[in-house]
Amino acid sequence: MPIGPPHDDRTENGGAATGSGADSGTRAGASAGTGAGTGAEIGSDEVRIEDVFREEHGRLLAALARRFGDLDLAEEAAADALEAAVARWPVDGVPPNPGGWLMTTARRRAVDRLRRDRALAVRLAILRVEADRAEPPPDPSEAADAADAAGGEAGLPDERLLLFFTCAHPALSAADRVALTLRFLGGLSTPEVARAFLVPVETMAKRLTRAKRKIVQARIPFRVPGADELPERLPAVLQAVYSIFTEGYAASSGPRLQRTDLAEEAIRLGRILHHLLPTSPRPTPTPTPTPSATSAPASAPTTTTNGHANGKEERETAGLLALMLLVHARRATRLGPDGGLALLDDQDRARWDRDMIEEGRALTVTALTGGPPGPYGVQAAIAALHAEAPDVAGTDWPQIVALYDVLLALAPSPVVALNRAVAVAMRDGPEAGLVLLDDLRDEPGLRAYHPYLVARADLLERTGRLPEAGAAYRAALELAGTEPERVRLRRRVAGIEARLNES
Repeated sequence: MPIGPPHDDRTENGGAATGSGADSGTRAGASAGTGAGTGAEIGSDEVRIEDVFREEHGRLLAALARRFGDLDLAEEAAADALEAAVARWPVDGVPPNPGGWLMTTARRRAVDRLRRDRALAVRLAILRVEADRAEPPPDPSEAADAADAAGGEAGLPDERLLLFFTCAHPALSAADRVALTLRFLGGLSTPEVARAFLVPVETMAKRLTRAKRKIVQARIPFRVPGADELPERLPAVLQAVYSIFTEGYAASSGPRLQRTDLAEEAIRLGRILHHLLPTSPRPTPTPTPTPSATSAPASAPTTTTNGHANGKEERETAGLLALMLLVHARRATRLGPDGGLALLDDQDRARWDRDMIEEGRALTVTALTGGPPGPYGVQAAIAALHAEAPDVAGTDWPQIVALYDVLLALAPSPVVALNRAVAVAMRDGPEAGLVLLDDLRDEPGLRAYHPYLVARADLLERTGRLPEAGAAYRAALELAGTEPERVRLRRRVAGIEARLNES
């Protein structure tokens, strides 16, 4: 469950963090594709083999893990298939169906490995029998229907959804869920994941090995949860993707404020998840969204254009994707001329990505219609209000406060309460916000959370309590993790000291 939205730059940060901060050096932002075996559009010499493989990587691993029940074997077979592609495609040309070629090659290599390692074959056979007893194999006709529903080709269904739920299983730690999601669904190498977590490669390799061992020992199945399990299991999947995004949006440490590679990778994963997880027949797209992304009723059982109500899980997945798009649309304006963090007041809204905002607004409508809203849908609605406003003064702060009230009821946390206090200050004045912030002073989760100190310093400064504001800014400076945040805080401290010297 999210602990707070990262969309209100007046508090400089917010949301879950993965604990990462260094540049992972990943290539992100590729489209999600439409089904197994289709892959990226090939046929052009400009598309590199590694781009094709990265696009197919998640599908390949998911299908192999589902078939053989072992992530290590799936990784090895996928690597063998890539090695074969690197050797053959430059000579023979890229095949018309690169995903299908990789899948066929990987399956053959996996079978070859099992023939050579009889002990592994026996162990996997026993695990397979146990899994089949717990969950009978699907009927072939049902599998074909599922492939069609997921956009896959007959006989080659897109099974990445099961890998999402395996990587984010509750038996795994939160950090392991994020690492596995980046490794197996994001297609990052182990060194890239290590850089994302600011740990040595050897440390990350051991963590991934332990996590994979846990999957085996805990008998974590390679399957999508049933309808009765989905409401309990989906939040962990969404949180893993959201944690990747929040670290990309507001890095926890390092010289850079943003990790656009991680943010775009999270959006890519969000698109895949949204594509694969319709719990009801997909609605016909609406060409023109409603005038305001927050105008749709939040609780009315609205039906989609094909007569089916939007499922809760589908709506929350749409809400997460909407939230990420609406926030990421501001990425180009979040640094000032001096390299410091630029708050909403100082951002040039003409430079916000309007196409991304419109896509996010349309998804917000989906997230808010068809039933009671979820936490991600509410956060997306708040982000949409910021995106729709002409400036900070023209923002609908009463509506934002009301949405924070809803969010506090759905997912109470100190960070959500902090963001609500800032919104109240914008609606009712800094004194009103300070009262709420003082009520949060003893919250354990905020004691070392520098955005709390920054928010308090800002409100103290606005009320003229300059010595207290300066002290709060200096305390925040000690805790700030990135250099752009420190640049802005040093500027604020210097400004207050200059005003105090003048008086």
